[in-house]
Amino acid sequence: MKSKIVLIGLDGAPYGLVSDLANRGVMPNFQALKQQAIFAKMQAPLPAVSSVSWSSIITGQNPGQHGIFGFTDLAPQSYDLIFPNFNDLKAPAFWQKYPKLKQVVLNAPSTYPVKPLNGVHVAGFVSPDIERAVFPAKYLPKLRELKYEIDVDSELAHQDTDLFLENLWQTHRARLATYRYFWQEIDWDIFWLVFTGTDRLGHFLYHAYANPNNQYHTAFLDYFQNIDQTIGEIASQLSSSDTLLIFSDHGMAESKANVNLNYFLQEKGFLQLDKSPVELYNQISPDSVAFALEPGRIYLHKKGKYPHGAIEPSQEEKVLQELEAAFARLEFNKQPVIERVYRQAQIYSGPQTDRAPDLVLDEKPGFRLRAGLNKKELFDQDIFTGTHTTHDAFLLVKGPQGMNVSLANAKAEDIISILEKTEIVSS
Repeated sequence: MKSKIVLIGLDGAPYGLVSDLANRGVMPNFQALKQQAIFAKMQAPLPAVSSVSWSSIITGQNPGQHGIFGFTDLAPQSYDLIFPNFNDLKAPAFWQKYPKLKQVVLNAPSTYPVKPLNGVHVAGFVSPDIERAVFPAKYLPKLRELKYEIDVDSELAHQDTDLFLENLWQTHRARLATYRYFWQEIDWDIFWLVFTGTDRLGHFLYHAYANPNNQYHTAFLDYFQNIDQTIGEIASQLSSSDTLLIFSDHGMAESKANVNLNYFLQEKGFLQLDKSPVELYNQISPDSVAFALEPGRIYLHKKGKYPHGAIEPSQEEKVLQELEAAFARLEFNKQPVIERVYRQAQIYSGPQTDRAPDLVLDEKPGFRLRAGLNKKELFDQDIFTGTHTTHDAFLLVKGPQGMNVSLANAKAEDIISILEKTEIVSS
């Protein structure tokens, strides 16, 4: 029998959480795999959002090469917000790079609209139109029969937690039915299966995980227990010559506060807005020297790059130093908010780097960096109780005996290089 590779993604599941649940017996199958595999923390690319992380995971490249820097960007020479998608990815996804290998790609975020491949591709969020989220299209009727949904309806969490959980399970059960169908239907070489309910649960109920007395604590554990049962089901179908990778795209921590970065930039004199009731970036005044895009991306208001930009190249270093100093002093309840401020060249390399933010903020765990314009205060809170983290994604690799893998200082883009060491890919 030919060797196979399976990749299971748990969106937003931190190293500490899966370690804890494995050790406590909530995830016994994961615990058993840990004893047989290599398991380590993994670094997400900055900023730690799914669009950037998954683009790095599926291409094996950093954002300076693949060109995705966030869920939003500004169109060239304008202040118009755009929403990059799979068509904007400047590096090939793994299944495009190895077309001879038959692959099933199920629910990988930021891969809409799908493109032809050797196998099956059902894109994950954000996918506004399911017809353009499925290749080949002949499987659309089957997905409708299975009641497949691209994503959990997160708006329900703003209305009623019980309705949100009901929808989470409906979406999850349909995802499982779909994975089982394609597992049998396709004679695949590589199978990608991503669970995004883990991220949704973390965002809205991380406080329930952290507090055993919370009324939804058991519901939180139940979901991860079911994920673990699926991991066990998949692992039991693999042979000793197969390779299994389980990983997250970023971590999660209990939220302390939202940090409104454009408010902060206004407060410190870096940003001036021509007031408007609508949050449009064309409000940015020619007197502005910097502005923020979510989450934690800081752009100099450069002359020639933006319609009202006024920062000359000779001024850039001075402004960067002033911004770095200001963010280093940013505190919440006498606690520093920013772990480190990175300059563009420190974290990005490649032909897309000139489109990257000039500074990227790596926040302390628990702070959610927001960019919203026209905010009335520096810190606020919302329904989100969990927020993304960069340094505690995880990666588990279980390969054939003798597979040479080191996970020291593992990064999200290393996943593809691990796959390329396997016999099925390298041969």
